[in-house]
Amino acid sequence: MQAFPHPVPSIRYLALPEHPVITPLLSHPMEYPICPKCRGEHTYPLDDLFICPDCSHEWNPAEEADSGEDALVVKDANGVILQNGDSVVTIKTLPVKGSSQSIKAGTKVRNIRLAQGDHNIDCKIEGFGAMALKSEFVKKA
Repeated sequence: MQAFPHPVPSIRYLALPEHPVITPLLSHPMEYPICPKCRGEHTYPLDDLFICPDCSHEWNPAEEADSGEDALVVKDANGVILQNGDSVVTIKTLPVKGSSQSIKAGTKVRNIRLAQGDHNIDCKIEGFGAMALKSEFVKKA
């Protein structure tokens, strides 16, 4: 590697013996998006795709922005679509694991958060604390 003087101090130049053209070396690495699957930072571009070497995930950022794959659709017992921040009411008495008390039918739960998984509503219930509920046992208030 042979460095040549240049008026811009943040860029160094590399002259390779097999390549007569001088190739600039940037003093800072390029910024690439993080992997949407594993949140890895070591992604690199290949044609119009980005590849994550950590989990082997390949994606096109242009297509990913257009598609609504990450949109989580949660419906209550009546088929109404729920959103983050909604208020719901339980439709039946729900037993609570590890407690002798149960959540009575008609209990109003405010400011829900939607989550992935079997129990797809995260919330706080007064007198019980943080709780995860199944959407099939609630209706929108």
